[in-house]
Amino acid sequence: MRLPMPLLICLLAVALFTADSWATTDEYSHAPVGELLPEDAVNIAVADNPNLAAMQSRFEAASAIPTQVGTLPDPMVSFSAASLPTDTFDVKQEAMTQMQFGVSQQIPFPGKLALMEEASGFEAAAIGNDVDETRLRLVKDVLSSWWTLHYLDQALVIVDQNQTLLKQFVEITKTKYEVGRGLQQDVLLAQLELSRLFDTKIQLIGRRRGEAAGLNRLMGRLADTTVILPTVTSRDLPRIADEGVLINRARALRPRLAQFENRIRAAESRVDLAKKDYFPDFNIGAVYGARQGNNPANIGGQRSDLLTVRVGINLPLYPARKRGSAVSQRANELQSDRYALQDEVLAVQAEISRATADYVQARDQFSLFATGIVPQARQTVASMLAGYQVSEVDFLNLVRSQITLFNYETEYWRALSAANQAHARLQAAVGGEISDE
Repeated sequence: MRLPMPLLICLLAVALFTADSWATTDEYSHAPVGELLPEDAVNIAVADNPNLAAMQSRFEAASAIPTQVGTLPDPMVSFSAASLPTDTFDVKQEAMTQMQFGVSQQIPFPGKLALMEEASGFEAAAIGNDVDETRLRLVKDVLSSWWTLHYLDQALVIVDQNQTLLKQFVEITKTKYEVGRGLQQDVLLAQLELSRLFDTKIQLIGRRRGEAAGLNRLMGRLADTTVILPTVTSRDLPRIADEGVLINRARALRPRLAQFENRIRAAESRVDLAKKDYFPDFNIGAVYGARQGNNPANIGGQRSDLLTVRVGINLPLYPARKRGSAVSQRANELQSDRYALQDEVLAVQAEISRATADYVQARDQFSLFATGIVPQARQTVASMLAGYQVSEVDFLNLVRSQITLFNYETEYWRALSAANQAHARLQAAVGGEISDE
């Protein structure tokens, strides 16, 4: 049973303008159980992402190293039988025979242990900075994936709406054709555009499955876990601070830059340690020799035990070939780390500049689509539809106007997604707050 043409036209007009509300809503909906808000996705990822957990464990392991390298080496305890006669193995036979018990301790030159502990501490701090940097990148990736999913969901809604409209177009063209007021090519054209929408929907569904699997991986969940996003989300795109302000903030907040600075401090400690290697280390010890038997008759009495005290130092020979080369090596490593910091500062500045430009562009495009292009495109479709009803507009122009509206509506959501993704990239690049305070 076909609906009368006036009723179809009314239904088409109502469907065309029921989406007006989505251009003005600026608040999050109260998401029912099962819907994943962006902050929920971030919290789950930070708590459950295995890569971040691995980095945290690495940092905790590195934090245990400084106290180890800053502690004296373990003392050595020794036992020996000295001057034991091999003919009888009698410990009382010879006066020089001793059962010796000794202890020795290596002592590095003063300041070496402190420098080794200091260098390891800075290395551990650099790994801690890497954990913070990994967390920033994870949050950025989660938000980027979430907003891509949001765009795909909205695109699928628009496809469904346009399928409904084109089905109504097909009914209208069939009705006009049956009463002799339309052309068969109009019917075929409407059916063709409807088929194209089915193809678009298939592609969008495929992309959504892949993106959902990626988001689940970031959150430490199985790839086929269902991801449901809220149907209403915030359209608020805040103003951000000037680019120069953001660059200055990054110097203080970005963990990546702090990581390079800690590496420089560690390299400076290693340079000082290499210079300390010109000075000798010490080895002190004592040996207690227990003797048995008696002294000769002219002396009398039991043989006394003997105590030996030892102090040794290593000889730092070959200062130019060995220690000079070590100092040169450590100095070059320090210079390399300083150059690496300079390069990273420039990279962070470029990252902030790109993200700022992308955010401003997407924000302005979103505003233009919301306040100008999309409403104008809807008015165009409504006007074309009215003209087609009285045979003043051909069906091809009507379909073209509807396709144009479809493209602009999807670009509206793409701009919102791109703006939020750029916002997440910018926040990760700065390492903290980016709002215009």
